Amino acid sequence: QVQLVESGGGLVQAGDSLRLSCTASGKTWDITHTGWFRQAPGKEREFVALIRTGGSTQHADSGRGRFIISRDNDKGTVYLQMNSLKFEDTAIYYCAGGRRFSATDDREEAYDYWGQGTQVTVTS
Repeated sequence: QVQLVESGGGLVQAGDSLRLSCTASGKTWDITHTGWFRQAPGKEREFVALIRTGGSTQHADSGRGRFIISRDNDKGTVYLQMNSLKFEDTAIYYCAGGRRFSATDDREEAYDYWGQGTQVTVTS
């Protein structure tokens, strides 16, 4: 089993930055890719960004140019740097880990482990 814990959410103003962290524990060698998803009130959960074991990354159009995913292997932590935040970025942000390589790793079904989520609120 793998446990994922998110942190770093908060209340910020539009234009501000936040860095979310996702720390993994347990059988972390199991994870082939780690992703960030978010769910805004009244909307379905959506893909934000992912990073694969080899280091390649993928970002959703909604955050491209503003959001950057990275990781620190020594700390077992994946980060999501969010810059120039907008009101529409308000959501609960979830970290997820997948243990099988997938051609569709930007979809929820490619992930086996999920964190509890961290709230990000952006005021306009």
